[in-house]
Order: sequence, then C-alpha cells, then structure tokens
Amino acid sequence: MYEHILLATDGSALSTPAVRTAVGLAKSLRAKLSAIYVVAPYANNATGAISLLQGYRRELQKEAHRALAAFHAEARAQGVEVRGSSVVGREPWQAILQAARKQQCDLIVMASHGRGGLAGLLLGSETAKVLTHSKIPVLVCR
Repeated sequence: MYEHILLATDGSALSTPAVRTAVGLAKSLRAKLSAIYVVAPYANNATGAISLLQGYRRELQKEAHRALAAFHAEARAQGVEVRGSSVVGREPWQAILQAARKQQCDLIVMASHGRGGLAGLLLGSETAKVLTHSKIPVLVCR
C-alpha cells in the first residue's frame, strides 16, 4: 500500500498521536519512515531580509532536535527505522510538500491542532494548506 511515509511534526504534545500513528503504520506496512520539522527563519522587519542569526540558529536547532527526538524514541520502541530532518522554510506547508516530493513519499501524516474561529482564520492552518495543495494522500490525526 504505502512504501514511504513522511511525518510532519512540530514537536508539540498535540502532534503525539500523529507520531504514534505514523510509526505504527510504517511498522505494519513495513514502509520507510521519514520525519520533518520545519524551522521558521528570522525575519528582519526593517529590511524584510530573511536571515538566521547565530544564537537564533542554535536555539532552533535545539528545538528541532527535541521535536525529532520524541519521534525517534517512539520509532525505536516500535523497532522501526527512521530518518528525521529539519529544514528552514518560511512556509511550513510548502517545505512539507517539497520534502515529500524530494523523498518520493506516498503518504504524509500530520496532526491538526484544531484551531478554530478567529485564531484559525488569522493564523491559517498548515494542515489545511497541505491538504489543499498535496497531490499525495494526507492522513490527519486529531
């Protein structure tokens, strides 16, 4: 069925069901499993330039490592071999889709944080954007 699954995670507690689902599905299907954590760049409002300040970069790397560590721990516990990566991307949904294409994934697994109302309208939903633009199936875990 699925041969290569991509888990998109932000490392939050709300993404835990997606991590468990992706690992369990990969194990049962004997599929390859990769994960992605998208790091937002630092935007200098004065110039609009995107840069990664040295201290900011270190903090982002720590956050990415923490987010992917939970994924790796769950996979090890289930005996599933995985690859995890973090990328810098202004738009997480675009980075997720680009990673899925580049790695030739045939399923994306991600969480929905369930932001509704004004928060959902103003912030937008990365999950909704992935669903809208993806050409491959997306499994959303609530």
